[in-house]
Amino acid sequence: MAEQTATAADTAATPPPAPAPDAPASRRRPDGEWFRRNGVYLGLVALVLVNLVITPHFASTGSLRLQMVQVAPIIVVSLGMALVIGTGGIDLSVGAVMAMTAAVIPLYIGYGTVGAIAVGLVAGVLSGALAGSVVARIGVQPIIATLAIMVGLRGLANIVGGQIKSIRDPGFRSLGSGSLLGLPWVVLVAIVVAVLVWVLMTRTTFGRQLVAIGGNARASALAGLPVKRVLTTVYVISGVLAALAGVLLVARNQASDPTQLGRLVELTAITAVVVGGTPLTGGQVRVLGTVAGALLMQLITYTLVAHDITNSVAQMVQAVIVVLAVYAQVGTRKRRRSRA
Repeated sequence: MAEQTATAADTAATPPPAPAPDAPASRRRPDGEWFRRNGVYLGLVALVLVNLVITPHFASTGSLRLQMVQVAPIIVVSLGMALVIGTGGIDLSVGAVMAMTAAVIPLYIGYGTVGAIAVGLVAGVLSGALAGSVVARIGVQPIIATLAIMVGLRGLANIVGGQIKSIRDPGFRSLGSGSLLGLPWVVLVAIVVAVLVWVLMTRTTFGRQLVAIGGNARASALAGLPVKRVLTTVYVISGVLAALAGVLLVARNQASDPTQLGRLVELTAITAVVVGGTPLTGGQVRVLGTVAGALLMQLITYTLVAHDITNSVAQMVQAVIVVLAVYAQVGTRKRRRSRA
């Protein structure tokens, strides 16, 4: 699947002019911009090659399967975060939505696997609708609105769910440990979600509206775009994908632990999106880049832990990568303004 980046420029009536034939290569494609768009892929390939050399059993089937199963929920929640960031917003409530999903699943497991999953996804819809309404219709800053929802929903999840509970439902057991054609169900779900989000962003009017609003919400409103409806829908999608990630984690762990599930996952998701090349200022969503960013963060953690380096150090490394990615974005914007 070839990467296609949705940008606000896609909505323009005419394409940007091509560079002059005698323009230097550096002017036709700035190094900073090229690195921002492709650095995540270079880093991922480089880290894979390093692990093939220094990490025993890295390429074994069991190791690769484990890595894919672990990163699948992160990919799902990161794709929802990418849509929100594409509008120029942020969603800090995704981890709490995952916890809330884990809290309600044991309460409705008696209705069967599908019923319990449906209730968990409804929790994501409601939380996303609340966040979207507060942001789009009341006008509260996204970081404030979703921070408040994160705190409140995390507390509610702890009250409703309590301590860890085992999930012995055969359907959840199959979802967490089963496979189809050799691919775990958890990984297949992540692949399907990635394809659907890619289609949404590159083949639908909604995707074009989203990036246009992220590029300039005021101009989009003056142009007649349904800004409030699109923003609300984006947060609902983010909530649903966070809830789905919670379902996958519950199925993988065969247990529900609202007190711990989803903690700091919002930071991991933001990291994957930013490293994947989606700017925090909005106006662009890079779907494949987000998937690669999630894979890169997972592989960094795996590499450090495999060589007896604590997870705390892995978190510090990820923090440095985020700073570098944001710095690269800022540098690219400054170069664009200087050429304007």
